Amino acid sequence: MAAKKKQSQPAATDQLQLTFNSTAGTLKKKRTDDSPEPSSHPEAQSVAASQKTPDSTPDETSAARPTRKRTKAATAESMAAAQREISISEFFAKNRHLLGFDNKRKALLTAVKEAVDNSLDACEEAHILPEIQITIAQQDEDRFRITVRDNGPGIVKNQIPNIFGKLLYGSKFHRLRMSRGQQGIGISAAGLYGLLTTGRPIQITSRLPKKKEAHHYQLQIDTKKNKPDIVKEDIVPVDWANGTEVTIDLLASYIKGRQSVDEYLLQTAIANPHCTIIYKSSQDPQVEYRRTVNQLPLIPDEIKPHPHGVELGTMIKMLDDTAAKFLGGFLQSEFCRVSPGLCQQVCKQAGLSAKTSIKQLDGTKIEKIYKALQQAKLMAPPTNCLAPIGAEQILSGLLQGVKAEFYTASTRPPAVYRGNPFQVEVGLAYGGELGPSPTDISFGNETAAPPAARVIRFANRVPLLYQQSACCMFKSVLDINWSNYSISQSRGALPSAPLLIMIHLASVWVPFTSEAKEAIADYDEIRKEIRLALQECARRLGLLLSRKKRSQAFARRRDVFTRYIDELVSSTVAIARINRESLRNNLLKIAQRHTRVADQQYDEHGKLIEQDQADTPLANTIVVKPTTAPDTSNVSLFESDATTTEPSKKRRARKKIRTLS
Repeated sequence: MAAKKKQSQPAATDQLQLTFNSTAGTLKKKRTDDSPEPSSHPEAQSVAASQKTPDSTPDETSAARPTRKRTKAATAESMAAAQREISISEFFAKNRHLLGFDNKRKALLTAVKEAVDNSLDACEEAHILPEIQITIAQQDEDRFRITVRDNGPGIVKNQIPNIFGKLLYGSKFHRLRMSRGQQGIGISAAGLYGLLTTGRPIQITSRLPKKKEAHHYQLQIDTKKNKPDIVKEDIVPVDWANGTEVTIDLLASYIKGRQSVDEYLLQTAIANPHCTIIYKSSQDPQVEYRRTVNQLPLIPDEIKPHPHGVELGTMIKMLDDTAAKFLGGFLQSEFCRVSPGLCQQVCKQAGLSAKTSIKQLDGTKIEKIYKALQQAKLMAPPTNCLAPIGAEQILSGLLQGVKAEFYTASTRPPAVYRGNPFQVEVGLAYGGELGPSPTDISFGNETAAPPAARVIRFANRVPLLYQQSACCMFKSVLDINWSNYSISQSRGALPSAPLLIMIHLASVWVPFTSEAKEAIADYDEIRKEIRLALQECARRLGLLLSRKKRSQAFARRRDVFTRYIDELVSSTVAIARINRESLRNNLLKIAQRHTRVADQQYDEHGKLIEQDQADTPLANTIVVKPTTAPDTSNVSLFESDATTTEPSKKRRARKKIRTLS
């Protein structure tokens, strides 16, 4: 039996091997009678399917998988033939989010902002008080037409196509002076966006002073060549004396809020109180922001670059372009703050002479000169290239745009970062329509809650409405310990108070984080100046809040005194023969004398009114008297006896005591 079992095993093995090979060879052949039938159970079928090897179905796999032709390998010659120059217009047409055209709402704001900024710059350079008219007309659900017109000097005819139909074309990029525009991209990029989204050209009408007619253009941008294509050119009559009018059709969305066109124009009016802005919208009535200052800001002067703000590669390029023949002339003519004595010192340290020819300078010698300039002790660059708003004009702008109780402003002295001069200004508005004061909430209005403070940012008088958390200005506000100035603040958050914080940075070159000009880069020098300006204004605000708290504390103390004066007078009269009115008046005088702080009043500059000793007014500060009815809870304490009412039981008890006495 054992032998038979051993002989039967190879046969079974051969049968299984035969079955496997036949199955692998062709799928159409049937199984043998001795082979087990395939199971009809779903689990068994899935197990059988999973045990199949890829080699078992080559025909089926090749039929299901799509065939892909092999591409020809690229060669150096074919790759070189595919190379071509990329136009700056073509680049920004595909990357328009870099210029601030991320979405429809932001696109409308960016287009209006670029046109208004150009109008303000043109008017100020021509010494004209700006008057700007903005019109937004809705033509379809998501299609708008914006028109911006100014009263500036106008634009020369042959410059109109290049200014509005060519990117990176302008007059402000190479000069070191404060201005709103810098790169020559903004208004032409707005026209490019309108062309891409609506297919309509940008329209420009400009009239020079003392000219009867105006030049009208319709332009498109050739993105491949970065050149303007003139669609239409004409001479048209206009009913305004001089200026420029720009019309752009674009795909946009009009939504009100903190990051809307309405908010931008309000903040522009705050930072430019010398400007009149007339805003017309198809959805809202006309809004006007009239100028509150009839004086133009100082026109900044152009300065030479400072040696500490120039890099080695830039200096090499300056040497190639200079008209000077000798090294000494180059250093004194191309840089600021380089005197003849300092020039001799730098040349000596570099092992050269001031009379060394520019043509004899090689890379090694130029690097020695550069290192000597960086190590030299130079004066800070001149600040006549800046035109700050000024504390008084900041107060005028805040008074027009914000209805508050307390205003203060501060302008820091000029400072330098990377050789570029800059100046920081801060304005604060507190209370009023911004919300209830924490001191008022603490005493008698526990249901209300103080709102969070709000930060509005400006760079060269231009509002910054996006990327607040990435901006150096916003981070500087969070770094201040506002609790030192009687204002509550949570960790890593804005202070909780009815407070508006305005921060302005004026510089010849604003360090924006992107081409969209939405946030300021974080430089230690800039952050330090912002912190110092904020602390100066916060100290004045803290002084006001401490005065209010002290006045309220003495008012409550007086309330306690006067609450028991009548009781004391009645009890004293019941015991002794004393003149009732005389005693009451004397006690009231004592209460008033000990709580006279509650009656102190201050003028609009925070100076104490009607006091014996002199008080120093707060600089650049305005305190507005509230227009609402004052709290009469403390005023009625000193009214006559006829107005005071007592409980009937007490009156009967006192009458009985007088009768018995």
